[in-house]
Amino acid sequence: MTGVCNKVGVESGSGNGTGGEVRQGGVLGVVGAVLTLLSVLLILLTFPFTAWSCVQVVLEFERAVIFRLGRVVKGSAKGPGLIWFIPWLDVVQKVDLRTFSVYIYPQQVLTADSVPLLVDMVVFYRVVDPTLWFTRVQNGCDATHWLVQATLRAALGAHTLTDLLTQWPSIATRMEEVLHSGSRPWGVQVQRVELRDLKLPISLQRSLASEAEAERTARATMIVAEGEVKASRTLREAASQLSPVALRLRYLQTLASVDSSASIVVWILPTGILQ
Repeated sequence: MTGVCNKVGVESGSGNGTGGEVRQGGVLGVVGAVLTLLSVLLILLTFPFTAWSCVQVVLEFERAVIFRLGRVVKGSAKGPGLIWFIPWLDVVQKVDLRTFSVYIYPQQVLTADSVPLLVDMVVFYRVVDPTLWFTRVQNGCDATHWLVQATLRAALGAHTLTDLLTQWPSIATRMEEVLHSGSRPWGVQVQRVELRDLKLPISLQRSLASEAEAERTARATMIVAEGEVKASRTLREAASQLSPVALRLRYLQTLASVDSSASIVVWILPTGILQ
């Protein structure tokens, strides 16, 4: 019985607290409405002297979010053009809707195959919801910057060096999706992710250069060997079509073409002995 009574008491207390918060919110709403009405009457009575302090210009690429008595004024962000506000009740916050570029300074990243890389990149983003930009994050620029750095390390650390060099467009697309989903609650839209530079250690560069040189040498050797094979096949086919007399004439022509000034010793043997 005591446990049940305690439980009932807690529930009734929480209900009273919720009811108190609702009543307090209603009272604050009434007070705010009264203050707003009195402020509007004061502005009308002192017009046009107070009108200049109640007007602000919002540029084409800007939007303004108005906080009245600490709460966001209902509706979308204001602007562009002239906006009206109550200077002693409202706080006007402006945000730039143009595209921002964030340069990520060279970061030391370890790939999936344990290769240390020095990577720097540029991220382009813009604010699409000014209200979320001011109410959901304290400093949107710094938050976006740190989010990009964390996403860069996580994305590059999950791939090998070969994947980074050959599949970077698809990796960048996945990074954009991750950044967009992470920054969407802040009213930010990530547009592009560009890799500026990818630096390898000197020892790894030498190893890759040696490997590439070895591959080129092996490829050249194979090409030369294939040429020799084709040449030998062609000579064999040509020799099979020569008659004994033509073969003898070809032999004498080869002897005649030998340079007499060269120190070459030619042994002439009868054909019968060769046979």
